[in-house]
Amino acid sequence: MVCFTHCSRNMRKQFACPFPTDSLSTGRQVTRRFIRFFAWLLLRTLLALSCALAPAAQASDGVEIKRAFIEAGEEGYRLSANYAFDLNHDLESAIQSGVQLYFTTEIEFTRPRWYWFDEKTISARQTTSIFYNVITRQYHVSIIGSVGQSFNSLDEALFLIRRPARWLVAPRGALKVGETYNVTLRMGMDRNYLPKPIQVNAFNNSEWRLASDKKTFQYRAE
Repeated sequence: MVCFTHCSRNMRKQFACPFPTDSLSTGRQVTRRFIRFFAWLLLRTLLALSCALAPAAQASDGVEIKRAFIEAGEEGYRLSANYAFDLNHDLESAIQSGVQLYFTTEIEFTRPRWYWFDEKTISARQTTSIFYNVITRQYHVSIIGSVGQSFNSLDEALFLIRRPARWLVAPRGALKVGETYNVTLRMGMDRNYLPKPIQVNAFNNSEWRLASDKKTFQYRAE
């Protein structure tokens, strides 16, 4: 049985999605790129099932939370965080083919209580999307519900996700001044937002798992 890595390499060459050079209309170009990517993804999934005994493809190392702390201000409490991660070949090919990817950050504040379970004080989540516009040849990054930004390169777009602006996670008064809280943070790609046909592959393919471990630290409310 041909190993998965060898087959995958051949399929990538067969279903590569370079920019069209013919005179097709822009709409047909976008559709053609997406169909080619989906066909490659479907065949890759079928091949993975048939080559179950072959060595698995190397997965991404995941997301590393490099820095995370809470800042108190007039508006409330903001999270300042930096993340480190790289996109593997599958995820980068998905973006280049017009698939929109989403990254969700989740944060939770709990206050320890000696007489009962910890009190969950704050629970919030924020999702950022990234996609490539084949027409303008630009990458767009936006927080859901807000205005996005455009970039000429993938690295520039990913930089905004790796080093996001400070996020207002709770208003003033949500925490008791002087109390110490346990803050739990995690960040990663949110596969629930993917188109349904791609979700089948994403939830069964380690190449589509890009997430951090939970990071817990303490914060004394100011």
